[in-house]
Amino acid sequence: MDFAFDARTEELRARLLAFMDEHVYPAEAVAEEQRAGLASPWEVPPVVEELKAEAKRRGLWNLFLPDERYGAGLTNLQYAPLAEITGRSPQLAPTALNCAAPDTGNMEVLAQFGTEEQKKRWLEPLLAGEIRSAFAMTEPDVASSDATNIETRIERDGDAYVITGRKWYISGALHPDCRVFIVMGKTDPEGADIRRQQSMVLVPRDTPGVEVRRAMRVYGYEDHYHGGHAEVVLDGVRVPADHLVGEEGGGFAIAQARLGPGRIHHCMRLIGMAERAIELMCRRAVSRTAFGKPLAAQGVVQEWIADSRVAVEQLRLLVLKTAWLMDTVGNRGAHTEIQAIKIATPRTVTEIIDKAVQLHGAGGVSQDFPLAELWAAARTLRLADGPDEVHRRSLARRELKRYA
Repeated sequence: MDFAFDARTEELRARLLAFMDEHVYPAEAVAEEQRAGLASPWEVPPVVEELKAEAKRRGLWNLFLPDERYGAGLTNLQYAPLAEITGRSPQLAPTALNCAAPDTGNMEVLAQFGTEEQKKRWLEPLLAGEIRSAFAMTEPDVASSDATNIETRIERDGDAYVITGRKWYISGALHPDCRVFIVMGKTDPEGADIRRQQSMVLVPRDTPGVEVRRAMRVYGYEDHYHGGHAEVVLDGVRVPADHLVGEEGGGFAIAQARLGPGRIHHCMRLIGMAERAIELMCRRAVSRTAFGKPLAAQGVVQEWIADSRVAVEQLRLLVLKTAWLMDTVGNRGAHTEIQAIKIATPRTVTEIIDKAVQLHGAGGVSQDFPLAELWAAARTLRLADGPDEVHRRSLARRELKRYA
C-alpha cells in the first residue's frame, strides 16, 4: 500500500504487519489442527488466546474505538489501513486484536448509549476480551433489513421488560464466552411513529427463556471462530428495566449509529481479503504450468490479475474517502459514500476471490486454501448490514432528490 499516513498510523501498521507475519499467519494451520482435537466445535483453540495476549503485549488492542477512554483513539481514517491488514486473516486477526464483530458494534453502542452500570458490567469485560457478545436483530419471518418490520415484542411489566420473539443468524451466540445479547424489538408497535417503535435491551445469555436453538450455516460453513450464527428463541424472557439501552423508542436510531462504523469496518477488512486473494493468485500463476507454459503467461490470467489490482485500488480510495468524511462531517454527512462502499466492496471483492478460486482449480474450493471461506464471507456481506438492493434504493433516492 503506497499511501503515506500520519506517523502514528504508520508505526501501528508496521507493528501489525510484523504481528501478522510472525504470529497470525503461522497460527492459521495451528488453529485448525487444535480445533480438530476439541470436544465441541464451538470451543476456542488455545492459540487464539495466545494471539490475544501477544496483541495486547504489542499494543495492538481495541484499535477500532475512537474514544480514548475505551480504545486507541484512532480516527476512521487512521484505523482503515489497520483493519485492511486484519482482513487478510479474517478468522483470527480481528479476534486477536479484540476488533471482531459483533463485539465491536456492541462496544460502540455501550460506549455511546450505555449507563455507567451497563458499562461496568458489560463494556469493561468486553474491552478486556474476557467475554463475547451478540446482537439480536435479524428475524426469519419478516424482511428485517427493514427494522420497522421487526416483530419481537419488548413489553414493560412493572420494573421489568418481558421479551418474546424469534431471531436468527445471530452472530457470536454460540461462542462459549458469549455472555450478553443486545436484543432489538418493539416496545410500542401501535402508538409510536414507525421509527420510534423499536427499543434495545441487554439480555444476559443465561436468562431463563433464552434458547439458542441451532447453528445456521453460511454456504456450509459454521464460522466456528466467529462463534457461529444462531437461531435464538426468546420465550417470555424477563430482564430488569434498567437493562434498556438508551431510551424507549430509541432502538432504530441506535441501530443506525451502530451500523455506520460497522459497514466501513467490513469494507476495510474486505479489501484485505481481496489483497490476500490477489497474492494467492499471483503465487499460483508463477508456480503452475498448463499447456506448455506458466499460468502467468496466459493472457486471461494476466487480465484477471490486472483487473483485480485496478479494482482494489479504486475501492481503497473510496473507502478512505468515506473514512475521512465520517471523521470530518459525521456519519450523516458521509451517508452517500457509506452506501456506495457497501454496494461496491463486497460485490467486487467476491469477483476477485472468484478469479483466484478459478485459478486454483479444485484447490480453490477445498479446505487447503482459504479462498472458499473468503468467498463465502465476502458473498455474505452483500446481505449483512442491509442487502445491496436496500442501499441502491436509498442511494438512488438521495441522488434523485436533488433534481425533484
